[in-house]
Amino acid sequence: AWYVPCLASLETLQELCRKENLSCKSIGITNRNLKSYEVEYLCDYKVDEGTEYYLVKWKGWPESSNTWEPLKNLKCPVLLQNFLSDQNEYLSRVKEGKALKVKNHVKALKPAVADYIVKKAKQRIALRRWKEELNRKKNHKAMILVENTVDLEGPPLDFYYINEYKPAPGINVINGITTGCECSDCPAEKCCPKEAGFLLAYNKQKKLKIQPGLPIYECNSYCRCGPDCPNRIVQKGTPYSLCIFRTNNGRGWGVKTLQKIKTNSFVMEYVGEVITSEEAERRGQLYDNQGNTYLFDLDYDSDEFTVDAARYGNVSHFVNHSCDPNLQVFNVFIDNLDLRLPRIALFSTRTIKAGEELTFDYQMKGSIDLTSDSADGLSPSKKRIRTVCKCGAVCCRGYLN
Repeated sequence: AWYVPCLASLETLQELCRKENLSCKSIGITNRNLKSYEVEYLCDYKVDEGTEYYLVKWKGWPESSNTWEPLKNLKCPVLLQNFLSDQNEYLSRVKEGKALKVKNHVKALKPAVADYIVKKAKQRIALRRWKEELNRKKNHKAMILVENTVDLEGPPLDFYYINEYKPAPGINVINGITTGCECSDCPAEKCCPKEAGFLLAYNKQKKLKIQPGLPIYECNSYCRCGPDCPNRIVQKGTPYSLCIFRTNNGRGWGVKTLQKIKTNSFVMEYVGEVITSEEAERRGQLYDNQGNTYLFDLDYDSDEFTVDAARYGNVSHFVNHSCDPNLQVFNVFIDNLDLRLPRIALFSTRTIKAGEELTFDYQMKGSIDLTSDSADGLSPSKKRIRTVCKCGAVCCRGYLN
């Protein structure tokens, strides 16, 4: 049997599989292409004696197996279109000509153009695989899309998708709730929020009706009410299809909605690794040196815990800051009534159009900085270099911190 180190390249894994006659769908080798050839992407172009050729990267085969194939043999219109689009995109950016004539009368792309086309093809594959991974791991029905039409950045290398808090060793995020409401009609009876001394957070249309700063108490797993209870919103996960996209103004990744979102609707939950405030202070100093951090203080009742979404998180990991945001932070309690450990939910503050970027104000809560390109990293008690805000809002404060 082969024993392959986890850091082996994709090409190494493909070569080993083919030597051992093994299929592995996750690295592009299937029973279909184990003995045959399927175009994965096109790398280069030339015209030789009047015949057009494309350099082909074969799916599941290392780049050393690339071959030049005449256009008439290629049955991959989508890949041909991608090739031409990437070529035109590069040429339009650098304002170069379409092709270079060499001395033997063969037309060929400049090496820089071919290199860009290959990088775009690899990026397209990497982002598609990342999108598939995100959708495998999510626990809600809505889709997650990924898009980058700005640069050659691929998926983050050190980010792991999770659906709920990941407690650090020694931290218990479930405090063993054993009772629930006995309601047959939660909005009309003395439901979980009233037992906690607060108003029911949602109206009959399942839209938020309380003011920012007030907590949300949802029905839990011990409540008599069923899954259609209007007091079960955050626990069901985001109902909207969202797209993680690359911003074009230096803010790194962002998130936009693919569907219209009405005012006061639940959009997503903010999750990450739950750590102590002392550990957050230590990590914050490290993050500051790296130029980024994702620390979110859970200070509803105390400042004992912090959520760190740098490595572990969901789509909210990529939501950018705005001084005029369309999302608002709320503290939520469901199966855990520990006031030190609320769940964090983001609700819409207004109607959000399909295609619009989702944002919230990083100064709403604790010491947070979610952009990968920012330098804000320490808690408010520490003096930090001020980070310029790029939100573009009319009311922009000028700085993130």
